[in-house]
Amino acid sequence: MTRRCAALLALLIAPPLAAQQLAPEVTARIDQVFAGMATPTTPGCALSVMRHGELVYLHGYGMANLEYDIPITPSSVFHVASISKQFTAFALSLLVADGKASWDDDIRTHVPEVPDFGEVITLRHLANHTSGIRDQWDLLALAGWRFEADVITEGDVLDIISRQTRLNFPVGQQHLYSNTGYTLLAVVVERLSGQSLGEFAQARIFGPLGMTHTHFHDDHNTVVRNRAYAYAPIEGGYRLSIPDFDVVGASSLHTTVEDMARWDRNFITAEVGGRAVVDGMLTRGVLGSGDTIAYALGLVHDRYRGLPTIGHGGADAGYRSAFTRFPEQDVSLAVLCNFPASNPGALVNQVADVVLEDAFPAQVAAAPASENPAPPAVPISDGDLDRLAGFYAREGADMPARIMKRDGTLFLQNQRLVHLGGWNFRPEGAPVTVQFATTPEGGIIADASDGVRYVRQEGVAVGTIDPTEYVGRYWSDDLGTEYQVREEEGKLVVWTRKNGSRTMTPFFRDGFAAGVWMTFHRDLAGRVDGFTLSTGRAWKVGFRRVGG
Repeated sequence: MTRRCAALLALLIAPPLAAQQLAPEVTARIDQVFAGMATPTTPGCALSVMRHGELVYLHGYGMANLEYDIPITPSSVFHVASISKQFTAFALSLLVADGKASWDDDIRTHVPEVPDFGEVITLRHLANHTSGIRDQWDLLALAGWRFEADVITEGDVLDIISRQTRLNFPVGQQHLYSNTGYTLLAVVVERLSGQSLGEFAQARIFGPLGMTHTHFHDDHNTVVRNRAYAYAPIEGGYRLSIPDFDVVGASSLHTTVEDMARWDRNFITAEVGGRAVVDGMLTRGVLGSGDTIAYALGLVHDRYRGLPTIGHGGADAGYRSAFTRFPEQDVSLAVLCNFPASNPGALVNQVADVVLEDAFPAQVAAAPASENPAPPAVPISDGDLDRLAGFYAREGADMPARIMKRDGTLFLQNQRLVHLGGWNFRPEGAPVTVQFATTPEGGIIADASDGVRYVRQEGVAVGTIDPTEYVGRYWSDDLGTEYQVREEEGKLVVWTRKNGSRTMTPFFRDGFAAGVWMTFHRDLAGRVDGFTLSTGRAWKVGFRRVGG
């Protein structure tokens, strides 16, 4: 059967979505949310609003192609980035329901290229982002890959995963977003089904649901009809900003707001997969401590103005996307955009303000700015503030944090810490608390209620650093890459072959920022013999000194 015949058959099988209409005064208010991008000279967004599984509003704003003056419509096809994850999880859920796998399977049973880290990493750990595996994009960037110049394949991702010698943290003990997990889940689907993820999803998901404009984009050269091209701003206009990787699972779904409505309806009808599979998608992950996290299978539980939500966002190159369901109201919103500053999550919320105006609890509707209002601040002495301010490093990751004294309190970067009494604080607008304490050695630690610990570091003046201690060549087995530390014009820089030099800014002894965080280590004689690199999603990637 040809793809065109299959698409026609899907349209005959899948019942059409009813295109009910919202009241004109409601749609006018929704259109006002997007007014700034409803022009013939800018990129923009497409919107779908669903209620009880039926479309009640569809619209496009701005341009899908600035070269040929093609406007965005509800049929425009967007790369939706991490919204892809829920489809990958659903594909594997179908195979689990078929009896071909279990969410408790060891990933190495299906993908032996994953190193043995001494702990079992299950498929569910990967889906919930609790595996501890470093993020593929961070690793590839550290290894020198340039995302707008190099085409990255699934094989490239598997290769760098196979090199890893450690995890970010013990399996199941923390939640840290890692795209690697969903690339591996895609590989599992491929190996169990004997098909590509795109082929499997077409046969088992997209076709049965009538999602005729949806596919997994595993070849960046594929021609896509009605594609909305993504753009990034430059002086005087825009330039193209389109992903050119051939990796699926964590990303690379292409779809429309119309097809997202068909996907949304399946959460209500469960016509594909059945109720057990659909409900399983919403099951939250559980840490080894027993704590439940917000992340389920490619979907995140949250709240907006007091109402429960389930959804996910996405960002790749110039594309931005958001899909949010309000399950108690049976209302869903999808916003797909083709420029970085679009902020579709905020747009979804603004549309929800209109569509669900009467559903929000009165006390929340009156003050929607924060789900976690700060308690009244308690006075604290200047002496304590001076003692607690300084540079800290996240334990296990070496990631830096600067706590500053300002306006009679402390600030973490630019976030105010509200004093609760003693050495206890709460970041303004956040659901966690932070407790400072002294160590037996006289140091200071900061323990957050979400389990993260920061250790205070002693600052260092630039003039006290001896550059010759650090200058040299360093090799990473995890990345298969050499970094060089050089002295250029009196400053330390880190140099790589593809990306050139970056200035190293000292924060404390042996700790430098250079776009990433570098922590140098010394041997028993006090000589620098290596360093670790840390990013937000790849911690302590090791380098050893191989030359002076």
